[in-house]
Amino acid sequence: MKSDISTLRSSTGGVSALGRKNLHFVDPGVKVNGEYYRDILLMRDLLLDINQYSNYFTFQQDGAPVHRARETVKLLKVKMPDFIPPNLWLPNSPDLNPVDYKIWGLLEERVYKTSIKDVDELRRRIPEEWDKQLDQRIIDKAAAEWRKGE
Repeated sequence: MKSDISTLRSSTGGVSALGRKNLHFVDPGVKVNGEYYRDILLMRDLLLDINQYSNYFTFQQDGAPVHRARETVKLLKVKMPDFIPPNLWLPNSPDLNPVDYKIWGLLEERVYKTSIKDVDELRRRIPEEWDKQLDQRIIDKAAAEWRKGE
């Protein structure tokens, strides 16, 4: 089952000094294009969660094509109080992307601590680990590493 890490990577969530946000899965069978990313993952899910915690935050994402898409960047410049645009992102920089390089790696390690029999079990285990094992101290440490890289 280890090879089905795509299920883990087909989810989105946010972390901050204020806590972790809800974890959202990409709908089964959906290829994430710019429209799906903007309309569903950002507008329906992630941004609503983030705005429940604070009106001011720095929004960071990786260099996935849907993140760099012109319409996505345009939307985020309007919706985010502090959006870091793609031209300022450094490629493959662990110190500037704590979620990809610290949080997802730790989550993956914990999810696969014991064997998983199928995708349904994997989809249950990911949120369980996200909710009960992702301690705020881990998030704070990852955020502190990000600040060192600024």
